[in-house]
Amino acid sequence: MIEWSHHLPALQVVVPMLSAPLVMLLRSRGLAWAAATTASLFSFAIAIALSLGVLDGETFNYRMGDWPAPYGIELGVDAFSALLLLLVTGASTLALLAARHSLDAEIEAERQPLFYTAWLLALAGLAGIPVSADAFNIFVFMEIAALASYVLISGGPDRRALPAVFKYLIMGTIGATFYLIGIGLIYLMTGTLNLADMELRIHAVADLKPILVAAGFITIGLALKAAVFPLHVWLPSAYTYAPNVVTVFLAACSTKVAIYLLLRFDFFVFQPNLVGHDVQFTYFLMPLAVLAILIGSGVALFERNLKRMLAYSSVAQVGYILLGASFVSLAGVTASVLHMFNHALAKGALFLAVTCLATRCSGLRLDSIAGAARHMPWTMGAFVVAGLSLIGIPGTAGFVSKWTLISAALAEGATGGALVAVIVLGSLMALIYIWRVVEAAYFKAPEKGVAPLREAPPMLLAVTWAAALANLYFGLVPSLPISLSSAAAEILLRHVP
Repeated sequence: MIEWSHHLPALQVVVPMLSAPLVMLLRSRGLAWAAATTASLFSFAIAIALSLGVLDGETFNYRMGDWPAPYGIELGVDAFSALLLLLVTGASTLALLAARHSLDAEIEAERQPLFYTAWLLALAGLAGIPVSADAFNIFVFMEIAALASYVLISGGPDRRALPAVFKYLIMGTIGATFYLIGIGLIYLMTGTLNLADMELRIHAVADLKPILVAAGFITIGLALKAAVFPLHVWLPSAYTYAPNVVTVFLAACSTKVAIYLLLRFDFFVFQPNLVGHDVQFTYFLMPLAVLAILIGSGVALFERNLKRMLAYSSVAQVGYILLGASFVSLAGVTASVLHMFNHALAKGALFLAVTCLATRCSGLRLDSIAGAARHMPWTMGAFVVAGLSLIGIPGTAGFVSKWTLISAALAEGATGGALVAVIVLGSLMALIYIWRVVEAAYFKAPEKGVAPLREAPPMLLAVTWAAALANLYFGLVPSLPISLSSAAAEILLRHVP
């Protein structure tokens, strides 16, 4: 790779960050959309280049201002962060491509440039967290992403988004405050904010109470951000009442970034230095993961609003991700990271299909989409493909990660057998609530007096099918996510005794 490749970690953040004020100055909604989409596409291309470089064995470390760490700000990209960058930038790009036809019905033309500005700030914040190697700069990027996300969620026409975003703001602020308190305690004891330097220095003070308290604050704060059960109360309403393309973007990557940070901190900083922390990590996460799978899927069974149903499904999918991580094994962590990627593919495609339905249907409840498949066959076809991936049917991306998770669980002995039963039961419940949508769209007659529907706009439909076909492609050719996931697992476990 040529010399400019060393600047890619910085460009991953700089491109959307500098594009945001330029988009704000544009008066035309078409120009604002084109500029934001171009910036997101460029960020996606950078993420692809970083991922290919990581797979080729290249290391990406960037010193801001050429100041060496730990005195200066350092950026770095490894296999784990490269995978997250693919998720964030890919989800942003697909959602923005879909936004051209979706947002016109939800947001006034004069407000759209400001909306796209907030979008690019959210993209910069979410991309900045994986590339940052400094704990305080992670907090800064976290707040940039959070504040911009609040604007995006509340930007739609549904006034119910306002109490939803207020709840999200309160929970997000508590989570960020807990994280900052934990970082402050660690800085008090070690005198550094650089993650690599922190890992080395914390060993001398690991048995002191401030470090134990810091571990608790950071874990709970990031669990709030990641919507770990039972700290998920902000997620269903935020996903339900946000503009449809915003839900596509955030559902695919926002909780994944928080989980990334939770795993990065725990495996890099705490597990190598706190005696018995790996056992505490397992006992803390495994029961919560099981409850998330069962309760999240159970609530989704009874929801009649499509977006709320898929939101509770996301709570369950976070449970699958944390279940694999709780094994603290190579197979388990690989399955966890792999499911982060595959769930983003499935849920992004599902919410894109819901966005297509929203352009033609009077509502997003099961009764309002009755008979929709007769007039929107391509939209419902994409929904079925993405739903099969969410369930974990062979040939889809979801099957690959769930099979890897089951294999990791079976290696855990007697406990693993019970956990396999939980995984299978959760998948069966996913089959039921996805089938409820299929049944309504394919086998129920539309209500009398309802005007005939027509297919979604071609560009929106093309983006939706691109996401749906990605679920099939990575189900049949899963080498890229598996390579990145296994490399990420090795990086995380390298620090665990």
